[in-house]
Amino acid sequence: MKYNRWDDSKIDTNLFLQLQDLSTILSDNPDLTFEYKYGAFIDLIDEKITGSHFWDLDNIVMKESGYKTDVFLRTIGTLHHSHIPSLKAYFETINDLGLSRFAAQLITLLEDLRLEEIIKKKRPGTKKDFALRKKHLKHYFETQLATNVTRSNPLDELFCLIYLLLQTNQPDPTFTRANVAQLDQLEKLKPLVYSFFEAKSTKGITRIAEQIVLSLAAYKDMVHVYFTFPISYIEKYETNTMFDELTRTDELVDDFKENIDEENNEYMDEQFSSWHTENQNSDRKQNFLQFELEAGTKTNMMGGGTRETEDADQAMGTIQGASGESDQNDYSEVKSLQKQSTNQGKQTNEAAYGEENKDAVAIVKKAESPTQEDELAYNHAVSTIETYKRKLATTIEKVLEHKRNAPRKDLVIGRLSKKLLPVITDENPRVFYKKNQESKDMDAAFTLLVDCSASMHNKMDETKRGIVLFHEVLKQLKIPHSIVGFWEDANDVKESYQPNYFHEMHSFSGSLYQNTGANIMQLEPQEDNRDGFSIRVMTKELAARREKNKFLLVFSDGEPAAANYDQNGIIDTNVAVSEARKKGIDIIGMFLADGEIDEREDETMKNIYGKERLMIPSVEELPEHFAPLLKRLLLRMV
Repeated sequence: MKYNRWDDSKIDTNLFLQLQDLSTILSDNPDLTFEYKYGAFIDLIDEKITGSHFWDLDNIVMKESGYKTDVFLRTIGTLHHSHIPSLKAYFETINDLGLSRFAAQLITLLEDLRLEEIIKKKRPGTKKDFALRKKHLKHYFETQLATNVTRSNPLDELFCLIYLLLQTNQPDPTFTRANVAQLDQLEKLKPLVYSFFEAKSTKGITRIAEQIVLSLAAYKDMVHVYFTFPISYIEKYETNTMFDELTRTDELVDDFKENIDEENNEYMDEQFSSWHTENQNSDRKQNFLQFELEAGTKTNMMGGGTRETEDADQAMGTIQGASGESDQNDYSEVKSLQKQSTNQGKQTNEAAYGEENKDAVAIVKKAESPTQEDELAYNHAVSTIETYKRKLATTIEKVLEHKRNAPRKDLVIGRLSKKLLPVITDENPRVFYKKNQESKDMDAAFTLLVDCSASMHNKMDETKRGIVLFHEVLKQLKIPHSIVGFWEDANDVKESYQPNYFHEMHSFSGSLYQNTGANIMQLEPQEDNRDGFSIRVMTKELAARREKNKFLLVFSDGEPAAANYDQNGIIDTNVAVSEARKKGIDIIGMFLADGEIDEREDETMKNIYGKERLMIPSVEELPEHFAPLLKRLLLRMV
């Protein structure tokens, strides 16, 4: 669990996934990820688009529109319509004036307003979101204007005035709260500010911004940061637009041209065959073509003409992405095939466990033979939950017994019922029944996944009581189940290696044995918790089971926290939960509090598990809350 009392922000998983989808779809780049940052910008080096924390508002509608417009501006606007050379030249010109904050925010403001108009024309559906953005920002800068006047921040005050002047609905607005000196300066700048509406390109915007900055050289730089420059690492880009950079093809390593002597050139006009099992080379000599091209040289040599496509081309293109060991040739020493195999394995791991867990490694740790102390502790725990166990197991068994003995009614064959009214009222009456038709036993499998992070230190002993109840009831009902503790060993985490342990207290095959209950006592708090990865590992195991009903219960005391997992841990876990449910697995999150559940904790669990969550105020109350949940899940199957 991670809790930072200085950062009480909440992550709305549904909104995040919407913004992620918008980022990839609108940019046409599936590798571009969305992140929350202190500013909205696009970064092709690290392949991400960010939304500003400025939009972390209580007003949900305004919050969604704010973040969406950030994505619109960067994917539809900056990516395609901002001219990189003009922006680079702008910063080179004003670099020595000492107004870097003002210069960056001014160009961002003007360029974003220009891009906004382009976006609204291209996609009219965005107008509503941009209208809400404008409304909120106008109110915000009116407030900031008064604040800067009070605190004597002249350039900040002037920046607020420029924004309000550009966004006003009046022909000649008045600003009664502003200082006379800044109002006079604004009057001098009005011709330049108003010329913004005639600018049709980034170059025109930079020309206006440059003149404004040069005219304010006597000012000290701004104190506050309202806007972040929209392009990260702009100095590394060489093309005209970000989209050109995204689709750029590198030049050849050697940019010179080799002259070929046509007279002495050996031209080989042969047909090269492709190898397959029906066209072996054992009994005749044939030529096969194999080459690798990583760097080349331009030549004036012309080919022997174009080649028409053949039916086999598509098939060859399909199988080209995979490689395997050939029976006829040993390619084990070919480096390119080794590299391809390695990359293929890495991609498979990313697909199976999520991008955030590409370096996570699952390590299974088996339970040891229980000690005498474990046996005593287990027996004590059993005695404390005996009442819950007896009530729960008895209720389920009675329901099953009733279902086994209850006659099946409304059949077309069988024994004639005493209720013959359907013969008169129904066109196809069903007036027969069969007695003693046994129902099937509960066709189910359960997995209990237990958070063994360090924050469980004060809760683990009481948590074991709930786990004992879980095990004892399912064992009596003969329902196979597994109990697994999970954690990430923070001390052994290295670059490209994140060891995640799965401490197996009970496996499906051994869960019904009479002498394994005490294994539960070996669960102990350890290090971090990478919930999304752990849920995916358990989902894979459950999905392979043949039972009709599959349940995954996750005991946790809060937010996931592991190496490079803080910001996206909740999102990744939410996606893992969604993936499990799509595979037909019922997954329930069980939150263990320290005595009181605050709004933030409930919101976190809601963002991960939705409605399928159980909030337990105190660990001592775990059996009281767990028993009804287990009863509800079991009755769902009978």
